[in-house]
Amino acid sequence: MGKKISIVDIAKALNISKSSVSFILNGHAKEKRISDELVERVTKYVNEVGYKPNSFAQSLRTGKSNTIGLMVEDISNPFFAKIARLIEDRAYENGYKMIYSSTDNNTVKTQELISMFRDRHVDGYIIAPPEGIEDEINALLNDDLPVVLFDRYLSTIETDHVVIDNKSSVYNVTTHLIEQGYKNIGFISFTSVQIQLKERLQGYKDALKDHNMKSCIKEVMYSRNESLMYESIVTFLKKRTDLDSVIFSTNHLGVLGLKAIRTLGLKIPNDIAVASFDDYELFELTTPPITAIAQPIEAIADNIITILLNKLNAPTKLKSRQNVILSTDLKIRESTSNRSKKSIKKS
Repeated sequence: MGKKISIVDIAKALNISKSSVSFILNGHAKEKRISDELVERVTKYVNEVGYKPNSFAQSLRTGKSNTIGLMVEDISNPFFAKIARLIEDRAYENGYKMIYSSTDNNTVKTQELISMFRDRHVDGYIIAPPEGIEDEINALLNDDLPVVLFDRYLSTIETDHVVIDNKSSVYNVTTHLIEQGYKNIGFISFTSVQIQLKERLQGYKDALKDHNMKSCIKEVMYSRNESLMYESIVTFLKKRTDLDSVIFSTNHLGVLGLKAIRTLGLKIPNDIAVASFDDYELFELTTPPITAIAQPIEAIADNIITILLNKLNAPTKLKSRQNVILSTDLKIRESTSNRSKKSIKKS
């Protein structure tokens, strides 16, 4: 490979000043009263040699890199992957490219990623934040860098964020199970202080309280070793044979829960009814299909990128914060069919 062409090389080849080349390439030819003939010469030569500007150097000059940083818990998760794809499409249409990273809900990793994005002069940040990064978010905001949080927010910081109504969503699915005749409803979630999981748990508790029913909660410690989480669910279900139904607080746990239920030889919904937060294709394809809370993915992505683009394109930095809360859709399927009807059939 030959040496990469620079502005200095172009200036020497055309016997003109480096500043003239720079002004032309950065669209300031008219402003600097550079002749059309010279602009044409530089443009023609640049096309001939295939010159590509150094994006990092360009960002130092202009203060913009035309890139957006997206940090999510796990980019392979269907929920985050779909949102990332939709955001990327809108961003690209508006002249921005995306940089993705998975945080694994790890505070230190997220802090390091934010530092890396800052080094790359990323223009805006979209983050599904773990706990413990409040100082980093505050530093971004203090430097007038736009930040949009989604899926969850940090209660001690005033930021733009896009979330869904977690509490009402789980309240509704719990009430649905109660109305279907289920009496012993379990709730399996991650051990976490994240606001979205706390709200989902509260929705479950509120529904049971309103119907004078007892709760049965299992919190699973998150691990990148899925077998550990799976075994934790198996142990819980083995112990709590009185449960006639269970709600999983995320689709990740939902999938692990289905594996655990199959391992234990339980039939859905005859032995145990199942519902999960976060609908996706697998829940429709299982036998029976699984009742799930569907998040409005298109609306989430649209609100996130609209807020961020408005901040990026504003002539002056917008100080007002937007907090968007969206509703979900409960997809009722055969995994939570009426328990009283099943009892009649058995008798």
